[in-house]
Amino acid sequence: MKTQVAIIGAGPAGLLLSHLLHLRGVESVVIETRSRADIEATIRAGVLEQGTMDILSEAGVGERMRAEGALHHGFELAFGGQRHRVDLHGLTGKSITVYPQHEVIKDLVAARLAAGGDLRFEVGAVSLKDIDTGKPGVSFTQGGERYAIEADFVVGCDGFHGVTRPSMPGEGRQDFQRVYPFGWFGILVESAPSSEELIYARHERGFALVSTRSPTVQRLYFQCDPADHVDNWSDDRIWNELHLRLENNDGWKVNEGKIFQKGIIGMRSFVSTPMQHGRLFLAGDAAHIVPPTGAKGMNLAISDVRILSEGLDSFYRTGGEALLNGYTETALKRVWRAEYFSWWMTSMLHTFQDASAFERQVQRAELDNVVASRAMMTALAENYVGAF
Repeated sequence: MKTQVAIIGAGPAGLLLSHLLHLRGVESVVIETRSRADIEATIRAGVLEQGTMDILSEAGVGERMRAEGALHHGFELAFGGQRHRVDLHGLTGKSITVYPQHEVIKDLVAARLAAGGDLRFEVGAVSLKDIDTGKPGVSFTQGGERYAIEADFVVGCDGFHGVTRPSMPGEGRQDFQRVYPFGWFGILVESAPSSEELIYARHERGFALVSTRSPTVQRLYFQCDPADHVDNWSDDRIWNELHLRLENNDGWKVNEGKIFQKGIIGMRSFVSTPMQHGRLFLAGDAAHIVPPTGAKGMNLAISDVRILSEGLDSFYRTGGEALLNGYTETALKRVWRAEYFSWWMTSMLHTFQDASAFERQVQRAELDNVVASRAMMTALAENYVGAF
Protein backbone atom coordinates (compact mmCIF):
# COMPACT_ATOMS: atom_id res chain seq x y z
CA MET A 1 0.00 0.00 0.00
CA LYS A 2 1.06 3.62 -0.43
CA THR A 3 0.49 6.63 1.77
CA GLN A 4 2.04 10.00 2.46
CA VAL A 5 2.97 9.43 6.12
CA ALA A 6 3.37 6.03 7.81
CA ILE A 7 3.01 6.32 11.59
CA ILE A 8 4.21 3.56 13.91
CA GLY A 9 2.43 3.60 17.26
CA ALA A 10 -1.14 4.45 18.25
CA GLY A 11 -0.48 6.31 21.45
CA PRO A 12 -1.42 9.98 21.89
CA ALA A 13 1.46 11.11 19.66
CA GLY A 14 0.73 8.84 16.70
CA LEU A 15 -3.03 9.25 16.80
CA LEU A 16 -2.93 13.02 17.19
CA LEU A 17 -0.37 13.38 14.41
CA SER A 18 -2.59 11.33 12.11
CA HIS A 19 -5.58 13.50 12.98
CA LEU A 20 -3.74 16.81 12.60
CA LEU A 21 -2.48 15.68 9.19
CA HIS A 22 -6.01 14.64 8.19
CA LEU A 23 -7.27 18.13 9.05
CA ARG A 24 -4.61 19.48 6.68
CA GLY A 25 -5.47 17.05 3.89
CA VAL A 26 -2.45 14.78 4.35
CA GLU A 27 -2.96 10.99 4.24
CA SER A 28 -1.51 8.63 6.84
CA VAL A 29 -1.62 5.02 8.01
CA VAL A 30 -1.18 4.18 11.70
CA ILE A 31 -0.01 0.73 12.80
CA GLU A 32 0.01 -0.52 16.39
CA THR A 33 1.18 -3.80 17.94
CA ARG A 34 -1.48 -3.81 20.66
CA SER A 35 -5.22 -4.17 20.27
CA ARG A 36 -7.61 -1.25 20.38
CA ALA A 37 -9.01 -2.60 23.65
CA ASP A 38 -5.53 -2.68 25.17
CA ILE A 39 -4.56 0.88 24.30
CA GLU A 40 -7.91 2.21 25.48
CA ALA A 41 -7.66 0.39 28.81
CA THR A 42 -4.02 1.03 29.78
CA ILE A 43 -4.35 3.57 32.58
CA ARG A 44 -1.60 6.18 32.69
CA ALA A 45 -1.23 9.65 34.15
CA GLY A 46 -2.98 12.52 32.47
CA VAL A 47 -2.06 16.04 33.56
CA LEU A 48 -2.68 18.22 30.51
CA GLU A 49 -0.99 21.59 30.15
CA GLN A 50 -2.96 24.58 28.88
CA GLY A 51 -1.28 24.29 25.47
CA THR A 52 -2.18 20.61 25.20
CA MET A 53 -5.78 21.39 26.11
CA ASP A 54 -5.83 24.06 23.41
CA ILE A 55 -4.39 21.74 20.73
CA LEU A 56 -6.94 18.99 21.47
CA SER A 57 -9.80 21.50 21.41
CA GLU A 58 -8.64 23.10 18.17
CA ALA A 59 -8.36 19.63 16.60
CA GLY A 60 -12.00 18.91 17.50
CA VAL A 61 -11.22 16.17 20.03
CA GLY A 62 -11.55 18.14 23.27
CA GLU A 63 -15.28 17.95 23.96
CA ARG A 64 -15.14 15.06 26.43
CA MET A 65 -11.96 16.44 27.99
CA ARG A 66 -13.74 19.72 28.75
CA ALA A 67 -16.85 17.94 30.04
CA GLU A 68 -15.26 15.18 32.12
CA GLY A 69 -11.72 16.36 32.89
CA ALA A 70 -10.96 18.01 36.22
CA LEU A 71 -9.82 21.59 35.64
CA HIS A 72 -7.27 22.54 38.31
CA HIS A 73 -6.10 26.09 38.98
CA GLY A 74 -3.36 25.04 41.40
CA PHE A 75 -1.75 22.25 43.41
CA GLU A 76 -0.19 21.86 46.84
CA LEU A 77 3.36 21.26 48.05
CA ALA A 78 3.44 19.46 51.40
CA PHE A 79 6.55 19.29 53.57
CA GLY A 80 7.62 20.00 57.13
CA GLY A 81 4.14 19.36 58.47
CA GLN A 82 2.45 22.04 56.31
CA ARG A 83 0.83 22.37 52.90
CA HIS A 84 1.51 25.31 50.59
CA ARG A 85 -0.69 26.08 47.58
CA VAL A 86 0.85 26.88 44.20
CA ASP A 87 -1.69 29.17 42.51
CA LEU A 88 -1.11 28.21 38.88
CA HIS A 89 -3.82 30.42 37.43
CA GLY A 90 -3.06 33.39 39.65
CA LEU A 91 0.64 33.26 38.79
CA THR A 92 0.39 32.48 35.08
CA GLY A 93 -3.21 32.97 33.92
CA LYS A 94 -3.21 29.32 32.85
CA SER A 95 -4.46 26.05 34.35
CA ILE A 96 -4.18 22.29 33.91
CA THR A 97 -6.73 19.53 33.37
CA VAL A 98 -6.48 16.09 34.94
CA TYR A 99 -7.74 13.79 32.18
CA PRO A 100 -6.27 10.26 31.89
CA GLN A 101 -4.16 9.35 28.87
CA HIS A 102 -6.37 6.40 27.92
CA GLU A 103 -9.33 8.79 27.68
CA VAL A 104 -7.34 11.00 25.30
CA ILE A 105 -6.61 7.87 23.27
CA LYS A 106 -10.31 6.92 23.17
CA ASP A 107 -11.19 10.37 21.85
CA LEU A 108 -8.49 10.24 19.19
CA VAL A 109 -9.33 6.70 18.03
CA ALA A 110 -13.00 7.66 17.73
CA ALA A 111 -12.11 10.79 15.74
CA ARG A 112 -9.82 8.92 13.35
CA LEU A 113 -12.34 6.15 12.72
CA ALA A 114 -15.15 8.67 12.23
CA ALA A 115 -13.01 10.38 9.59
CA GLY A 116 -12.27 7.08 7.85
CA GLY A 117 -8.70 6.94 9.09
CA ASP A 118 -6.59 3.84 8.41
CA LEU A 119 -5.72 2.38 11.84
CA ARG A 120 -4.27 -1.12 12.00
CA PHE A 121 -4.13 -2.81 15.39
CA GLU A 122 -2.48 -6.06 16.52
CA VAL A 123 0.31 -5.98 13.96
CA GLY A 124 3.60 -7.82 14.42
CA ALA A 125 7.15 -8.11 13.08
CA VAL A 126 7.35 -4.40 12.30
CA SER A 127 10.48 -3.37 10.38
CA LEU A 128 11.70 -0.35 8.45
CA LYS A 129 13.42 -0.27 5.08
CA ASP A 130 14.98 2.27 2.74
CA ILE A 131 14.98 5.04 5.34
CA ASP A 132 17.82 6.80 3.49
CA THR A 133 15.78 7.07 0.29
CA GLY A 134 12.97 9.34 -0.78
CA LYS A 135 10.51 6.47 -0.40
CA PRO A 136 10.97 4.83 3.01
CA GLY A 137 8.91 1.78 3.84
CA VAL A 138 7.41 -0.15 6.71
CA SER A 139 6.55 -3.83 6.69
CA PHE A 140 4.49 -5.77 9.22
CA THR A 141 2.32 -8.82 9.70
CA GLN A 142 -1.37 -8.86 10.54
CA GLY A 143 -3.72 -11.80 10.66
CA GLY A 144 -1.01 -14.13 9.37
CA GLU A 145 -0.30 -12.03 6.26
CA ARG A 146 2.64 -9.79 5.41
CA TYR A 147 2.03 -6.17 4.42
CA ALA A 148 4.25 -3.34 3.21
CA ILE A 149 3.70 0.41 3.22
CA GLU A 150 5.52 2.74 0.87
CA ALA A 151 5.47 6.30 2.21
CA ASP A 152 6.97 9.73 1.75
CA PHE A 153 7.77 9.88 5.47
CA VAL A 154 7.87 7.48 8.42
CA VAL A 155 7.23 8.73 11.97
CA GLY A 156 8.11 6.63 15.00
CA CYS A 157 5.65 7.18 17.85
CA ASP A 158 6.23 3.68 19.23
CA GLY A 159 7.71 4.49 22.62
CA PHE A 160 10.99 3.80 24.37
CA HIS A 161 10.98 0.08 23.47
CA GLY A 162 9.80 0.49 19.88
CA VAL A 163 11.59 -0.37 16.64
CA THR A 164 12.10 3.10 15.20
CA ARG A 165 14.82 4.55 17.44
CA PRO A 166 17.06 1.44 17.02
CA SER A 167 16.62 1.88 13.26
CA MET A 168 18.25 5.31 13.35
CA PRO A 169 21.93 5.37 12.26
CA GLY A 170 24.39 5.24 15.14
CA GLU A 171 26.82 7.71 13.60
CA GLY A 172 26.29 11.17 15.05
CA ARG A 173 23.70 9.92 17.54
CA GLN A 174 23.84 10.88 21.20
CA ASP A 175 21.82 9.37 24.03
CA PHE A 176 21.60 11.19 27.37
CA GLN A 177 20.26 9.26 30.35
CA ARG A 178 19.89 9.31 34.11
CA VAL A 179 18.30 6.36 35.93
CA TYR A 180 16.96 7.31 39.35
CA PRO A 181 17.55 5.06 42.38
CA PHE A 182 13.85 4.89 43.21
CA GLY A 183 10.49 4.20 41.63
CA TRP A 184 6.83 5.02 42.24
CA PHE A 185 4.38 2.57 43.74
CA GLY A 186 1.04 3.52 42.21
CA ILE A 187 -2.47 2.47 43.19
CA LEU A 188 -5.96 3.07 41.86
CA VAL A 189 -8.62 3.32 44.55
CA GLU A 190 -12.39 3.32 44.50
CA SER A 191 -13.16 6.34 46.66
CA ALA A 192 -14.02 10.00 46.55
CA PRO A 193 -11.00 12.27 45.97
CA SER A 194 -8.99 13.14 49.06
CA SER A 195 -8.28 16.63 47.74
CA GLU A 196 -9.70 19.01 45.17
CA GLU A 197 -6.17 19.56 43.84
CA LEU A 198 -3.02 17.47 43.47
CA ILE A 199 -0.75 17.20 46.50
CA TYR A 200 3.01 16.71 46.06
CA ALA A 201 4.50 15.67 49.39
CA ARG A 202 8.10 15.36 50.56
CA HIS A 203 8.65 13.27 53.69
CA GLU A 204 11.67 11.67 55.33
CA ARG A 205 10.21 8.30 54.38
CA GLY A 206 9.96 9.39 50.75
CA PHE A 207 7.83 11.25 48.24
CA ALA A 208 4.05 10.81 47.90
CA LEU A 209 1.45 12.16 45.46
CA VAL A 210 -2.32 12.51 45.69
CA SER A 211 -4.12 12.70 42.35
CA THR A 212 -7.54 11.88 40.92
CA ARG A 213 -8.91 10.04 37.93
CA SER A 214 -12.64 10.69 38.36
CA PRO A 215 -15.13 11.64 41.08
CA THR A 216 -15.04 8.00 42.23
CA VAL A 217 -11.43 6.98 41.54
CA GLN A 218 -8.22 8.20 43.18
CA ARG A 219 -4.68 7.75 41.88
CA LEU A 220 -2.05 7.69 44.65
CA TYR A 221 1.70 7.18 44.50
CA PHE A 222 4.56 6.84 46.93
CA GLN A 223 8.32 6.54 46.44
CA CYS A 224 9.66 2.99 46.65
CA ASP A 225 12.55 0.73 45.73
CA PRO A 226 12.20 0.06 41.97
CA ALA A 227 13.25 -3.57 42.57
CA ASP A 228 10.44 -4.10 45.09
CA HIS A 229 7.39 -6.21 44.23
CA VAL A 230 3.72 -5.38 44.66
CA ASP A 231 3.17 -8.69 46.47
CA ASN A 232 5.24 -7.32 49.34
CA TRP A 233 2.65 -4.62 49.96
CA SER A 234 -0.65 -5.52 51.56
CA ASP A 235 -3.47 -2.98 51.42
CA ASP A 236 -3.00 -2.23 55.13
CA ARG A 237 0.73 -1.61 54.64
CA ILE A 238 0.03 0.71 51.70
CA TRP A 239 -2.50 2.79 53.62
CA ASN A 240 -0.23 3.03 56.63
CA GLU A 241 2.59 4.35 54.45
CA LEU A 242 0.38 6.92 52.75
CA HIS A 243 -1.03 8.15 56.06
CA LEU A 244 2.48 8.58 57.45
CA ARG A 245 3.79 10.48 54.45
CA LEU A 246 0.80 12.69 53.68
CA GLU A 247 -0.98 13.63 56.90
CA ASN A 248 -0.07 16.39 59.32
CA ASN A 249 -1.84 17.74 62.39
CA ASP A 250 -4.52 19.76 60.62
CA GLY A 251 -7.18 17.03 60.58
CA TRP A 252 -6.95 16.24 56.85
CA LYS A 253 -6.80 12.55 56.00
CA VAL A 254 -6.39 10.43 52.89
CA ASN A 255 -9.64 8.78 51.85
CA GLU A 256 -9.30 5.02 51.87
CA GLY A 257 -11.17 2.66 49.58
CA LYS A 258 -10.91 -0.52 47.57
CA ILE A 259 -7.52 -0.77 45.84
CA PHE A 260 -8.12 -2.31 42.41
CA GLN A 261 -4.75 -1.77 40.76
CA LYS A 262 -1.15 -1.79 42.01
CA GLY A 263 2.06 -1.26 40.09
CA ILE A 264 5.66 -0.10 40.36
CA ILE A 265 7.26 2.13 37.73
CA GLY A 266 10.94 2.91 37.39
CA MET A 267 12.11 6.45 36.77
CA ARG A 268 14.57 7.79 34.23
CA SER A 269 15.44 10.89 32.27
CA PHE A 270 16.37 10.12 28.65
CA VAL A 271 16.93 12.06 25.43
CA SER A 272 18.08 10.68 22.08
CA THR A 273 19.21 13.11 19.42
CA PRO A 274 18.84 13.85 16.57
CA MET A 275 15.13 13.13 16.35
CA GLN A 276 15.27 12.66 12.58
CA HIS A 277 17.26 11.01 9.83
CA GLY A 278 16.34 11.54 6.21
CA ARG A 279 12.61 10.97 6.09
CA LEU A 280 12.37 9.12 9.41
CA PHE A 281 11.26 11.14 12.42
CA LEU A 282 10.84 10.29 16.11
CA ALA A 283 8.23 11.77 18.44
CA GLY A 284 7.22 11.31 22.07
CA ASP A 285 8.69 8.52 24.18
CA ALA A 286 10.53 7.13 21.17
CA ALA A 287 12.90 10.08 21.52
CA HIS A 288 12.69 11.17 25.16
CA ILE A 289 11.50 10.10 28.60
CA VAL A 290 10.91 12.28 31.67
CA PRO A 291 10.26 11.20 35.25
CA PRO A 292 6.55 11.71 36.00
CA THR A 293 7.11 14.25 38.78
CA GLY A 294 6.84 17.18 36.39
CA ALA A 295 3.79 15.79 34.52
CA LYS A 296 5.41 16.38 31.13
CA GLY A 297 5.40 13.05 29.24
CA MET A 298 2.20 13.27 27.21
CA ASN A 299 2.51 17.04 26.87
CA LEU A 300 5.94 16.68 25.25
CA ALA A 301 4.62 14.05 22.83
CA ILE A 302 1.81 16.36 21.77
CA SER A 303 4.23 19.26 21.39
CA ASP A 304 6.43 17.11 19.14
CA VAL A 305 3.62 16.16 16.77
CA ARG A 306 2.30 19.71 16.62
CA ILE A 307 5.73 20.83 15.37
CA LEU A 308 5.99 17.86 13.01
CA SER A 309 2.48 18.33 11.59
CA GLU A 310 3.29 21.95 10.76
CA GLY A 311 6.47 20.86 8.99
CA LEU A 312 4.69 18.18 6.98
CA ASP A 313 1.86 20.55 6.12
CA SER A 314 4.39 23.09 4.84
CA PHE A 315 6.11 20.41 2.75
CA TYR A 316 2.91 19.28 1.05
CA ARG A 317 1.59 22.80 0.50
CA THR A 318 4.76 24.51 -0.70
CA GLY A 319 7.43 21.85 -1.15
CA GLY A 320 9.53 23.63 1.45
CA GLU A 321 11.55 21.51 3.85
CA ALA A 322 12.86 24.19 6.21
CA LEU A 323 10.45 23.36 9.04
CA LEU A 324 11.10 19.64 8.70
CA ASN A 325 14.86 20.15 8.60
CA GLY A 326 14.63 22.19 11.80
CA TYR A 327 12.39 19.71 13.62
CA THR A 328 15.04 18.34 15.99
CA GLU A 329 16.34 21.76 16.98
CA THR A 330 12.84 23.17 17.52
CA ALA A 331 11.55 20.16 19.46
CA LEU A 332 14.64 19.80 21.65
CA LYS A 333 14.31 23.35 23.00
CA ARG A 334 11.04 22.31 24.60
CA VAL A 335 12.27 18.80 25.47
CA TRP A 336 15.33 19.96 27.41
CA ARG A 337 13.36 22.56 29.33
CA ALA A 338 10.91 19.85 30.35
CA GLU A 339 13.77 17.50 31.20
CA TYR A 340 15.26 20.16 33.45
CA PHE A 341 11.95 20.88 35.19
CA SER A 342 11.15 17.20 35.70
CA TRP A 343 14.66 16.56 37.08
CA TRP A 344 14.35 19.59 39.39
CA MET A 345 10.96 18.55 40.77
CA THR A 346 12.20 14.99 41.23
CA SER A 347 15.40 16.08 42.97
CA MET A 348 13.59 18.51 45.25
CA LEU A 349 10.81 16.20 46.41
CA HIS A 350 12.33 12.72 46.69
CA THR A 351 14.44 11.16 49.41
CA PHE A 352 17.89 10.07 48.26
CA GLN A 353 19.30 7.34 50.50
CA ASP A 354 22.90 8.36 49.83
CA ALA A 355 22.32 12.07 50.53
CA SER A 356 24.48 13.61 53.24
CA ALA A 357 23.01 15.51 56.18
CA PHE A 358 24.12 18.74 54.46
CA GLU A 359 22.37 17.79 51.21
CA ARG A 360 19.13 17.00 53.07
CA GLN A 361 19.15 20.41 54.73
CA VAL A 362 19.80 22.13 51.39
CA GLN A 363 16.89 20.20 49.87
CA ARG A 364 14.59 21.46 52.62
CA ALA A 365 15.91 25.00 52.20
CA GLU A 366 15.09 24.84 48.49
CA LEU A 367 11.48 23.98 49.25
CA ASP A 368 11.30 26.79 51.80
CA ASN A 369 12.70 29.15 49.18
CA VAL A 370 10.14 28.12 46.58
CA VAL A 371 7.12 28.73 48.80
CA ALA A 372 8.55 31.97 50.27
CA SER A 373 9.50 33.61 46.96
CA ARG A 374 6.84 34.72 44.48
CA ALA A 375 9.50 34.73 41.76
CA MET A 376 10.46 31.10 42.40
CA MET A 377 6.82 30.06 42.77
CA THR A 378 6.06 31.76 39.45
CA ALA A 379 8.92 29.94 37.72
CA LEU A 380 7.57 26.63 39.07
CA ALA A 381 4.04 27.48 37.92
CA GLU A 382 5.17 28.60 34.46
CA ASN A 383 7.00 25.35 33.88
CA TYR A 384 4.16 23.24 35.26
CA VAL A 385 1.47 24.74 32.99
CA GLY A 386 3.86 25.04 30.02
CA ALA A 387 3.58 28.83 29.87
CA PHE A 388 6.67 29.46 27.77
